[in-house]
Amino acid sequence: MEGNCALETCAEPENKLLVIPDNWPGYKLDLFALPQHYCDDLQCVFIPHGVIMDRTERLAKNIMNDIGDNYITVLCVLKGGYRFCADLVEHIKNLSRNSERFISMRVEFVRLKSYCNDQSMEEMQIVGGEDLPKLSGKNVLIVEDIIGTGRTMKALLNQLQKYKPKMIKVASLLVKRTPLSDGYRPDYAGFEIPNLFVVGYALDYNEHFRDLNHICIINETGKEKYKV
Repeated sequence: MEGNCALETCAEPENKLLVIPDNWPGYKLDLFALPQHYCDDLQCVFIPHGVIMDRTERLAKNIMNDIGDNYITVLCVLKGGYRFCADLVEHIKNLSRNSERFISMRVEFVRLKSYCNDQSMEEMQIVGGEDLPKLSGKNVLIVEDIIGTGRTMKALLNQLQKYKPKMIKVASLLVKRTPLSDGYRPDYAGFEIPNLFVVGYALDYNEHFRDLNHICIINETGKEKYKV
């Protein structure tokens, strides 16, 4: 790793959170294979793909330990959560095949829109909410890409509660440290990151950068180039 910044773990009620400190410099771009058309638009590789996959496998194990022997409806939050959701579900399935505990899963989808450029919008838009009544009486695992202020997830949870699911758990790949946070924490989280705008691994900036395998920091050139 570059610099002297060590990743830290922070104890959560049920799981540990991997904390990336504010002074983490990331990795130089030329150490990784990246789409050529994005190289001028990125500052660094912040979390490499292999680290994401290892952490996701650990979250899958935590979920198996907590809610194994259940039928789970996975609610994938599109679009940013689709890769994390697919990898998390695959890890859970692999663990389930070799465990005395078993999770049977189906996947539903909802789309939330809460960003324009790199700014959070006041109103969250829910696309696909007409399917939420199907979750009545179900065990639900919401899978999200990133939680910032917490307002978006709380709004979704409030919507879900209207249909009286049996259980709701939330798994988020990233939790952002931001002064605007209302203190909400998911049940399962991969990384706590500084208050930076990240892209890649399906996280986007105005629909660009989803095709990056790594999580990267977008630079000012990239923000200006893809601004709407």
